[in-house]
Amino acid sequence: MDLRQFLMCLSLCTAFALSKPTEKKDRVHHEPQLSDKVHNDAQNFDYDHDAFLGAEEAKTFDQLTPEESKERLGKIVSKIDGDKDGFVTVDELKDWIKFAQKRWIYEDVERQWKGHDLNEDGLVSWEEYKNATYGYVLDDPDPDDGFNYKQMMVRDERRFKMADKDGDLIATKEEFTAFLHPEEYDYMKDIVVQDMYSHDGNTDEPEWVKTEREQFVEFRDKNHDGKMDKEETKDWILPSDYDHAEAEARHLVYESDQNKDGKLTKEEIVDKYDLFVGSQATDFGEALVRHDEF
Repeated sequence: MDLRQFLMCLSLCTAFALSKPTEKKDRVHHEPQLSDKVHNDAQNFDYDHDAFLGAEEAKTFDQLTPEESKERLGKIVSKIDGDKDGFVTVDELKDWIKFAQKRWIYEDVERQWKGHDLNEDGLVSWEEYKNATYGYVLDDPDPDDGFNYKQMMVRDERRFKMADKDGDLIATKEEFTAFLHPEEYDYMKDIVVQDMYSHDGNTDEPEWVKTEREQFVEFRDKNHDGKMDKEETKDWILPSDYDHAEAEARHLVYESDQNKDGKLTKEEIVDKYDLFVGSQATDFGEALVRHDEF
């Protein structure tokens, strides 16, 4: 198995009844940056807008008047305040930022859920997933694209069983999310490493490990035994790095906390609305874009 095949089998496209692995994922799962923009509040708040809303959602606010942005921001604040005590804490803000950044994951799961819950019972069994994803392609001993789909199905089944906490081979939506995006769940990290570093019956080390050994051995071979053990591989693929969401949450609280009590009221957030969301005072043509989502 080469790296290209592995990366492509992690994400599965379901636009048709027969789904094939088509999307690549970085084998090293870094905590993602919150925005590709420069974080320089002296120039603009674009980075903060992307971090707080997600890049795509932030664009919709740019079409709103300041009044509309404030109104919609107020509705979002009510959602962020998880315990409904009237205050937004750093932890609540951090959780919201992480949700906003991973909204694409939930959208992906929703899209794939519709293609795999064939009997529409609110659950996806392994048999439903297997039939919808692989179908008759398993009967083709020599597919044109060169993929070994039977081998890929074995890995999918292994990951499905790991995600399925109660072992009934029927996934809830949360378990299905863990199956599709295992890198987002702590209890799935071992299977990510296993899939990455599986020899699949070969005695030879994967080629991508050989070619990149010089780059990571100096930093990742912590016990200096000349090889990457399971824990070292996990640290490489799923590192525990800087928490961008927490840093941004603390930054937003610091900049908006007028009475310096370490938490924010809705009024404090809305008063500082331009830090959290954008607007365009001269554009009155677009009113409350995607209003229903909030």
